Amino acid sequence: MKTKATELLGIEVPIFAFSHCRDVVIEVSRAGGCGVLGVAYHNAEQLREELNWIESHIEGKPYGIDILLPGKYQKLESHTITRADIPSLQRDYLRDYLDSGGIPRLPEEQHDELLDRALATIQMTPEQSRELVEIALEYNIKMVVNALGVPDREMVERLHARGIVVGAMVGKPEHAIRQREAGVDIVIAQGAEAGGHTGTLTSMILWPEVVDAVAPMPVLAAGGIGTGRQVAAALALGCDGVWCGSIWLTTTESELLPIVKQRLVEAKSEEAVQRRSRTGKPVRLLKSKLTEAFEQAGAPPILPMPLQTATMMESNLRVERAGAKDWVYSPVGQIVGQMKSETSCREVIYNLLDEFVDAKERMDGLVNS
Repeated sequence: MKTKATELLGIEVPIFAFSHCRDVVIEVSRAGGCGVLGVAYHNAEQLREELNWIESHIEGKPYGIDILLPGKYQKLESHTITRADIPSLQRDYLRDYLDSGGIPRLPEEQHDELLDRALATIQMTPEQSRELVEIALEYNIKMVVNALGVPDREMVERLHARGIVVGAMVGKPEHAIRQREAGVDIVIAQGAEAGGHTGTLTSMILWPEVVDAVAPMPVLAAGGIGTGRQVAAALALGCDGVWCGSIWLTTTESELLPIVKQRLVEAKSEEAVQRRSRTGKPVRLLKSKLTEAFEQAGAPPILPMPLQTATMMESNLRVERAGAKDWVYSPVGQIVGQMKSETSCREVIYNLLDEFVDAKERMDGLVNS
């Protein structure tokens, strides 16, 4: 396949895979697409370890990283979040909420170590993201994508000087225009059906609006893409490729816990709900008893990013250690209702392409008749 996106990255098929799992990144890139590693939960040491591993396995294929540059966030006193930064009101509320649900607390002798280790992974401020980019520049990355904000001109110019493609997630046409003015090369129009941080416009409305707003700039479609028919729809609406995240969660390469994968393959589309409980900003998640903690009567206010993420860490650890199926969750889009079994990344890509060809042939037949 040949689109502006494939030419820009030197890839064979216009399929971009966002994942926090290095195995997914390399498998998609080696299959002809472009894997993009989400690094919002990687500290400097972890990022170097992941990129070293990726480059030793990816066979020289293009790949990238995804960072967060939030326009609104809580500035930190120190570089990283500590237990002292977590407000007692929200912390104690969550502890009591999980206690009432029968979720065991962390072992007292391990509590601080486990929580400190989890908090050290949170990299959600612009300052932290810029440091991660500096580390990534030591490697052969071909793409840097940002979400929740606009990169500064200096960052864009430095990346361009290294021949790196700069991308940005957008949820409105005006966001895309601001990214273009900042010098970004490609925008990802993410509809509200998507997993993770999302806006409110649905894909069928957003994609063509963004395409028209920034033409002839290449646009990737994101949000609700899990079949070749949806790839065909994205390209028919003027996009140059697709950005997928959710469909990799139930692959054999995904690092999700088995109990979370099981919940995903059992879930219906309507169970992917938008909540602010995970990060302080709207995130589409698989609904569980934990995602609903701040929806309860009498719940305290949700905190700004990254404090809300930090506040949830202890609860996440408790739920995972307990293996509590009704409590586990994951960011996931509404496509979850079609993710019915575990498969491989390569098989996902082949299915997308086969179904795309079938959809194109069907449309060609309609026109010819």
